[in-house]
Amino acid sequence: MAAIEVSVRRALLRLLVAAAALLGGAPSTADRPRQTTRPPNILLIVADDLGFSDLGSFGGEIRTPHLDAIARRGVRLTGFYTSSTCSPTRAMLLTGVDNHKVGLGSMAELLTPEQRGALGYEGYLNERAATLAERLKMAGFDTMMTGKWHLGRRRGQFPSDRGFDRSFALLQGDHNHFGYDQGPAYRMVGAGRDYVLNGQPAYFPLGVYGDDYFTTKLIEFLKQRQAQRPFFAYLAFTGPHWPLQAPAEDIARYRHHYDAGPVVVQKARLERMKRLGIVKDDVVPYPVDAAAWNRMGPLEKSIQLRKMEVYAAMVDRLDQNVGRIIDYLKRSGQLDNTIIIFLSDNGAEGYPIEHPFDLPQPGKVAGTSIDNSLESVGTARSYTGTGHLWAQVSSTPFRGVKLDMTEGGIHTPAIIAGPGVRSAKLNGTVTHVTDVVSTVLDLVHASVERVVKGKPVIAPEGRSWIDLLAGRVSEVRSERDMVGWELLYRRAVRVGRWKAVFQPSLIPLFKEHTPLDQVHWQLFDLKHDPGEIHDLAAEQPQRLNAMRREWERYAARNSVVLPGRAFAKTSGDTR
Repeated sequence: MAAIEVSVRRALLRLLVAAAALLGGAPSTADRPRQTTRPPNILLIVADDLGFSDLGSFGGEIRTPHLDAIARRGVRLTGFYTSSTCSPTRAMLLTGVDNHKVGLGSMAELLTPEQRGALGYEGYLNERAATLAERLKMAGFDTMMTGKWHLGRRRGQFPSDRGFDRSFALLQGDHNHFGYDQGPAYRMVGAGRDYVLNGQPAYFPLGVYGDDYFTTKLIEFLKQRQAQRPFFAYLAFTGPHWPLQAPAEDIARYRHHYDAGPVVVQKARLERMKRLGIVKDDVVPYPVDAAAWNRMGPLEKSIQLRKMEVYAAMVDRLDQNVGRIIDYLKRSGQLDNTIIIFLSDNGAEGYPIEHPFDLPQPGKVAGTSIDNSLESVGTARSYTGTGHLWAQVSSTPFRGVKLDMTEGGIHTPAIIAGPGVRSAKLNGTVTHVTDVVSTVLDLVHASVERVVKGKPVIAPEGRSWIDLLAGRVSEVRSERDMVGWELLYRRAVRVGRWKAVFQPSLIPLFKEHTPLDQVHWQLFDLKHDPGEIHDLAAEQPQRLNAMRREWERYAARNSVVLPGRAFAKTSGDTR
């Protein structure tokens, strides 16, 4: 009934919009009743490559008291979806429009010959849709951001060009967390990292930890703003994205914390998730590869354990910085009128990483050496990732990791709290990163303008959560609604409890293949198999064909560029 009520309300709204258009145009902010109270502030926090079960409030053992406190006074969205990598997700997050329409149909670093020059594959956030910052700026908000941008590296593509009054941004997708990749040595080999302050080249202070500095700058911006106006603050952390690096005191807190190994840690996480209600009591998780762990020698195991210790320290430090922001808002009397949205941009990183992708020969140029020894892992001299075993733990109970179209790659934690949000609630209905813009605009009572900066723009496509957060409805999508994905030629589609996945090997990115690489479509019943363990494609071919047709409609609607014949043949694509 709730879904029917929402549909009726939306139909009435469409009729009102149509009537307004006939009388002289779509309704603007001026057409709405004047607000008698000040709109709430918006604080949007994004973690980079955080797994579904890492936070304490989602079942993890890592210390995250500040995010857990936000979860207790808000809603945990346990059915939240993103893309499988960072920049496509961030494009959808800031526009409310599918990534294939707004320039990040693929990551800029991985565009193929078929994609180059295609509309929606520019490799930066194009102007077909307005950003949330641009929309809120029109509504009278102060706008600011710090942290990772990854939506354009040239002038005209910076945060300052896309609606942010104040910004300090890392332009690339990764960096040395202590700033040691800005100097001439890294620039000589094309691996230097770039930062901008309000659109101008800036320097990251050497030796300062990344998430600490991003938080410091955001607090600085908050202090500089016009107090009489509401604010939109976007804090895009770079933790816990590789390279695994953290302050020594945080790493020490987790020393020997994971000595029991990934299988034991996953089991403990699952039990906590069940107690918290994150998953059902009968859920069977996609298992960690115990045989791979057992094959490792003592030194290799020690390095793997150290990697997880550092990863946990990064998540811990991220939470500490969330605490700093919350403390500032509380002391300045702004917390009670601030809506906080927290999410991860995709699943945990699980692929082998031992150096920056744009630094294929570390040490060839003086000043670019990398030390991934046991003693060095976690320091500014190291550059490594957690690997697939610990990443699978982070994904519990889901299958796969970042870059995968399985649940572990695209099903991530999300929390929202503040005015208009009921407290201490869990909700597992299907929600999507494109919903955030529509939700925020509703929460602050801002209109959806069709012309921004003098240009027509695509309206946000996501579903508003405003009724869900207030407790008036229990879902925003019905069992018949479709959600689709495509990235790097990998594909997925979900309709109700059913999900179909087509996951060929990645275009030349990693040399090794994983057990999840498939050359045929798979079908899963997520209601009974959230770990995507039992492929039902052979048992239900008609349902699978119907799901594939749904995906084709998604691809056509979003102008997805499919691979050329050579790749299609080797990947098993049977379009």
